[in-house]
Amino acid sequence: MSKEKPLILLTNDDGYKAPGIRHLVEVARKFGDVLLVGPMKGQSGMSHAVTLHEPIRLKKISEEPGLRVYACSGTPADCVKIALNQILDVKPDLLLSGINHGSNSSVSLFYSGTVAAAVEGCMNSIPSIAFSVDNHSIDADFGLAMHYAEPVIREALKYGLPDITCLNINFPDIPKDDCKGIRVCRQTRGVWKEEFEHRVDPQGRDYYWLTGFFSNEEPNETDTDEFLIQQNYAAIVPIKVDVTDYDAISVIGEWKLDN
Repeated sequence: MSKEKPLILLTNDDGYKAPGIRHLVEVARKFGDVLLVGPMKGQSGMSHAVTLHEPIRLKKISEEPGLRVYACSGTPADCVKIALNQILDVKPDLLLSGINHGSNSSVSLFYSGTVAAAVEGCMNSIPSIAFSVDNHSIDADFGLAMHYAEPVIREALKYGLPDITCLNINFPDIPKDDCKGIRVCRQTRGVWKEEFEHRVDPQGRDYYWLTGFFSNEEPNETDTDEFLIQQNYAAIVPIKVDVTDYDAISVIGEWKLDN
C-alpha cells in the first residue's frame, strides 16, 4: 500500500465478514488505502480484553489494489495490536472501528469491543473513531451511518483529533432521511440492570443466561447521547484514554491515610 494516500486501519467486534464493517470499507476506500484486520468470529462484549493464554492466529483473506483483509483469532484490541506490530511498517493515518451491529451509547461503551479497538488506536496516537447503529440485526440499515461516516472521516483526516481522545459515534435505527442531524454531546449516565435467567441442563446442572435492560439515570437531560438518539439525531461523544477524575484528587487527598 502506498503512503501517497492516507492509510486507514479498520476493525470491529462483529467479525471481519460482518455487513457493518463491509459497509465501512466502502466509505473508507474513498479516502485512502484500507487495511481491514477483524476478528475471525464475533467478539461482542469483550471490551479491552487481550489474548494471553493461547496463540493468536492471523490469516490473510484477500488483497486487491487499495484493500487488504486479514482475519485474527483474537479480540478487537488484539486486531489493532497485531496490525500495528506484525502487518504494518508505518502508522495508519486513521483507525475506524465498526460499523457495530448494536448501540454503544452511554455506559455500553465500557463493554464494547468496538469502542475498545478505537481506544487502542488512540493509545497509539492514531486518530480513532468507533461507529455503531442501534440495531443488532444482520440486516441492519447502515445507510445513515455511511452518510455521516464520510464527512467524519474527511474532517478527521484533515484536522486530526485531540491527544488521547477518540470518538464514539452512535446512530439511531432510522432511515437516513428521518435523521435530524449529527451532534457532539456527552455520555449519558446510566446502568445496565443485569438479570440472570436460571435454567437446568439435561444432566440436572444449573446454568444461567445473562439478560437485563438499560436504565437511563438522567432521562430529562437533553445534552446526552441517549437523549439525542431518541430524538433521531446521531450522537458523537469524544472520550479520553485518561480517565483520571482530577476533581477528586484534592478530595481524596484530604483523607487521613498516613497514621
